[in-house]
Amino acid sequence: MAMKTISQIMLLAVLLCSIGAAAQTELPGGQVEVIRNFDARLLETDPVRIRPVLPPLDTATRRMTYNILSRSFEVEYLPPTIRPLAIRTDKNTKNYNGYTKLGGGFPSALYGELSYNLFAEDQYRFGIDVLHHSANNTRNIENQRFSSTKFGANGTYYLDQGFAVDARLGYSVDNVFFYGYNRFNDERGTDNSFAKEDVQQRFSIFDVSAKLFNGQRTQADFNYFAGFDVYLMQDNYAARENGFDLKFGASKWFNEMHELKAQIRTDFTSYRDTATQSLNNFFFEPSFTFHGDVFKAKIGAIIASHEDDFQFFPDVELSASMLGSVLTAFVGAEGTLQKNTFRSLSTYNPFIESRIRVGNTRFVEYFGGIRGNFQGINYRAQIGYKNADNLALFLTNQDTVPRFGVVYDTARIFRIHGSLIFPITKGLDLTGSVTQNFFSLDREEKPWHLPSLTINGGARYTTMEGKLIVKGDVFLENGVPYRDENGQARNLNALFDVSLGADYLFTDNIGAFVQVNNLANNRRQRWQYYPMFGLNAFIGVTARF
Repeated sequence: MAMKTISQIMLLAVLLCSIGAAAQTELPGGQVEVIRNFDARLLETDPVRIRPVLPPLDTATRRMTYNILSRSFEVEYLPPTIRPLAIRTDKNTKNYNGYTKLGGGFPSALYGELSYNLFAEDQYRFGIDVLHHSANNTRNIENQRFSSTKFGANGTYYLDQGFAVDARLGYSVDNVFFYGYNRFNDERGTDNSFAKEDVQQRFSIFDVSAKLFNGQRTQADFNYFAGFDVYLMQDNYAARENGFDLKFGASKWFNEMHELKAQIRTDFTSYRDTATQSLNNFFFEPSFTFHGDVFKAKIGAIIASHEDDFQFFPDVELSASMLGSVLTAFVGAEGTLQKNTFRSLSTYNPFIESRIRVGNTRFVEYFGGIRGNFQGINYRAQIGYKNADNLALFLTNQDTVPRFGVVYDTARIFRIHGSLIFPITKGLDLTGSVTQNFFSLDREEKPWHLPSLTINGGARYTTMEGKLIVKGDVFLENGVPYRDENGQARNLNALFDVSLGADYLFTDNIGAFVQVNNLANNRRQRWQYYPMFGLNAFIGVTARF
């Protein structure tokens, strides 16, 4: 079929050429007779076979240099929305708004406590607290009695603008009786007797405070607060004291780890008996705390001013983790002006006179130690050296009704302290602490009525799915030094106090408690001429609602 087609094409080409040639040579016209079709054939030939050959491989190594222009591209990235998956949780422990505790015991003791709180998450919190505690051992020691009644209310309100307001109100009445004349009589062979009104001291204190602060975390991690504390105090010997403490502070967090903070305080105190004394301090407290991988450093200072006298105190602490949470070593230094007011002194020693001299104790302490957690045991061991200028000491006035006056001296104190929290088994925890102070004074012979060695220990066992709690405590303290009527330095007897107690829940709401104190019936005099209560106990009921 292919050969026939080729033949026809060639015949057509010959005819066209003939016609063209005739047209050019002007052949004479006539008739042409075609005898047969032109038959063109190609001779048979053998195919030529060619085998391709690959060129030899080029094994030479060439070093190529590329010049690439860097170019940054802006990529729009939308962070994904993370939606938490629902997980099965345990049933929440029921919360109670109120708690009350009421009991009695011997010698003629009464104890009552009430606490009630209302709260709405992220909106407000409000609570009230009432406490009364009294005991009367007049049958054994004339006028050995006391009573304390406290009332408090507090509330916090969170505003939509991101800040919050906190306010607190309190009132307390403490009745103290100068029963030390009984021991005074025993030592001197006298027989003085007094009605309770003649040896009664009543401290009444009214407190009010308010604070404005950021109730929510700010975008810049900047926190702030401003507030004040006011108290009005008086006793029934015409002594009065007023205090006003105005505070401003702010802090800034960097990388959610490092804190820069500063606080300003203006602390005013006015004390009046037969004369008026003022004790006004100003503080500026800046600091920066840096948290590293294995260490933390706080560098700060306290700039204090009293009567236009500026003083600078350190506020630094460096700590390094030696073995993770097992062992951390730390060193530091701190200091400030500590007020000795009628309120603070009478809280420490309720048998003081109403005619005292208020003042500042200036102290600087250098300390170092180790702390950590080893197999669930939390421990801390620390040594320190403190310079205390105008340290408050206490001496009796040696009157028929003994009261304590305050004397001041400069002291150097070397201190050793250790504490331990030891969970033995599930539900059973042991705690303990020991503090040893070594005093060196400029003028006074001894640190009058200040303890040197204090040891505390406790055990707490929780069982029966939390319904029963059994606890015990041990308190040891050296006999404090005092000066007798001849001016000689002596030591009072030491403290050895063992106490046991238990709390049991009959239902989720109703329970009972028992507490027995001073099982050894130790009659130690913490303050000269004032022996403490001997064996005493409470029993009562508790309720939560």
